Amino acid sequence: MSLLDTRVPAVLLRIDRNPFHHGTLGAARSLGRSGVEVHVVADSAESPVGASRYVRQMHPPPLPGASPDDILAVLRRVADAIARPAVLVPLDDASAIAVSRMRDELAPSYLLPSMPGTVAERVADKAELAAVCASTDVPHPTTLIPDSPAEVADAMRRLGLPVVAKWSRPWLLPAGGGLRSTVLVRSVQQARELFLRTEEAGSRLLLQAYLPPGPDRDWFFHGYADHSGTVRAGGPGRKQLAWPRGAGLTAVGCWTPNTQVQALAERLTGELGYRGVFDLDFRRCGTTGRYHLLDFNPRAGAQFRLFADSAGLDVVRALHLDLTGRPLPDGAPLAGRAFVVENYAPLAALRAAPGGRELAWYAADDRAPGRVMWAQWCRHVSRRLRERLGTTTTAPTARLIPRAASPSLTDNEKASS
Repeated sequence: MSLLDTRVPAVLLRIDRNPFHHGTLGAARSLGRSGVEVHVVADSAESPVGASRYVRQMHPPPLPGASPDDILAVLRRVADAIARPAVLVPLDDASAIAVSRMRDELAPSYLLPSMPGTVAERVADKAELAAVCASTDVPHPTTLIPDSPAEVADAMRRLGLPVVAKWSRPWLLPAGGGLRSTVLVRSVQQARELFLRTEEAGSRLLLQAYLPPGPDRDWFFHGYADHSGTVRAGGPGRKQLAWPRGAGLTAVGCWTPNTQVQALAERLTGELGYRGVFDLDFRRCGTTGRYHLLDFNPRAGAQFRLFADSAGLDVVRALHLDLTGRPLPDGAPLAGRAFVVENYAPLAALRAAPGGRELAWYAADDRAPGRVMWAQWCRHVSRRLRERLGTTTTAPTARLIPRAASPSLTDNEKASS
């Protein structure tokens, strides 16, 4: 008998167009294996997720940049098709923020955590996050918000080069405009050029002190804050390999106990009154040893399945159990467990994993998404190579991180993003 209430379906929502978002597949498998009927509202044109045996139906998503009314209309159509209340699981920041704003309108068709409507937006906004960290005494890189080109130059002098430039609300960046959510800038002129595109970006430009990378410095914490505010499921993890190398999402991660990271996560979510799934990114300062919060994602992180404990509990299952009034089992952490994204770290997927391992795409009970992914990935890589060869014959261009990665740095070092 399943721990989860299989009478209550789940709807996975992702507005971002990313066919290689393995977190969506992880959520579908996690709930589907427990007998829950899974519906996915996401772009299905090139997504391997639709091939999963655990997806009951794919539904067309809202368009990128859709208005709240458009998103609400899509979710209402899905609710009408399902014809009974469902647990709603946002899987990108734009979805999480939209859902938090429309909580009252979505009820009773969807079950959602009870949380102040502005919290998700506050923590996802990079400028607001700096203020939140200051008020809760959680370390955060020094962040300045210039209001003019002159203030850009002053901020660069105060922070020292290089500096991390990031847009306050990256989910508002226009598609195809060449703007990245985070860039490592090495000159005042480069920072000024970014500042002059503020109107196009749709949010403020932040300049932030750079914390250099190094061994064992990049950490993350995934968790679920239940109806009482207690952090359940999840845990701390160490990023062992990023894609692009040193500059992007977790390609290889390991469940690694860390009491300092855990305490910071629990303090922050407790102070905010946060409820629901969350994903935090930290970087340890090589000089002070303090863990600085870089990002607060108010939704499940793509590698959340790393933290499936001895009872099989992960943050998405915790969400479903809590919202349907069922108790969460007490499982033991599986420290040493690894998570590998095969298309970003193929050699790591072949190595021995004495502590256990979860692969992002391959699963013995659900092989089709892996096959589709590799076919799509080969086409994606071939297309990017053709584009790069085509551009190098005309004029050199700045290197951009492939769109399949989460927006990050355009440098070979990860800054405090």
